[in-house]
Amino acid sequence: MMRLLFIAVALTLAPLLAGCGQSESAAQDRGGDKKKPRDEFAQDQVKEQPKMAAFDGQRALGYLRDICRIGPRISGSEGMRKQQELLKAHFEKHGATVTFQRFEARQGSRKDPTPMANMVITWHPERERRILICGHYDTRPIADQEPDRRDWTRSFISANDGASSAAWMMEMAHHIKELDLNVGLDFVLFDGEEYIFESGRDKYFFGSEYFASDYKKSPRKYQYRAGVLLDLFAGKNAKYPIEQNSSFLAGGVVEEIWKTAAELGVSSFQNNRGPNLEDDHLALNNAGIPTVDIVDFGYMHWHRLTDLPEMCSADSMENVAKVLTVWLQRAK
Repeated sequence: MMRLLFIAVALTLAPLLAGCGQSESAAQDRGGDKKKPRDEFAQDQVKEQPKMAAFDGQRALGYLRDICRIGPRISGSEGMRKQQELLKAHFEKHGATVTFQRFEARQGSRKDPTPMANMVITWHPERERRILICGHYDTRPIADQEPDRRDWTRSFISANDGASSAAWMMEMAHHIKELDLNVGLDFVLFDGEEYIFESGRDKYFFGSEYFASDYKKSPRKYQYRAGVLLDLFAGKNAKYPIEQNSSFLAGGVVEEIWKTAAELGVSSFQNNRGPNLEDDHLALNNAGIPTVDIVDFGYMHWHRLTDLPEMCSADSMENVAKVLTVWLQRAK
């Protein structure tokens, strides 16, 4: 999931940050002469109320269990290879084009480089204006939030933190054809998000940084108008305050998504600020793709052996689908 820099304070300080706004971006808001950069995605919206997709949260949970049965899906491992085969077959069955963005990454604590692959699932490839929905699908090698260090190296399947984004996309594959989309849509699953063995020495976000660098330097006929990162979002009673870097870097996208949630009565999208995170969305924003992070700061099983399918919720996955399917259909 996101970097460890926030974990010591996120659960205790989120209410203070939300209420007091003690962040750099909030200070800029108060300062007056420093304005938040705003993307122009909000200008590409229309006001009709599209029909929500009939997203089946229970089936999504079934897909999540299927992924977790593979076991750990660490970058470069046999578990990751099996997961890739499962996902590729599923998305191609439902009419998507699947490609792999393959690369190698050298981690500070490892002797040799590790082969990695971002998975890109493409819908309506002919459309030049596109939306990106992404998440990571690798699992952390160690359960480093377990209080007993002897438990760190036990089998760790990361249901919410790794499998949930892929499972959500698998369920969405059933519904893309029924969505009245005016833009192309790509699902992207990043590898190497948290291939971390030694905190402080090892590096995060290999996959998103590679994807962003490739997007930025390669000539293309298409352009991403906005992006959404799903990370640690499928826990029970999940709540999604506005992550501060998302507000600062992609304020127009935040406004549209959270306003859509309010219109639909999806109260899990909370109109208050959470902490600021370093996560996969930063590389995308730096590449010119205004991207927001939908994340639940209150999930108690983060990087623990208890991050299991039974700690995840069909309702939480459905809530996110309700909002994003309406938002997607408004995009021009």
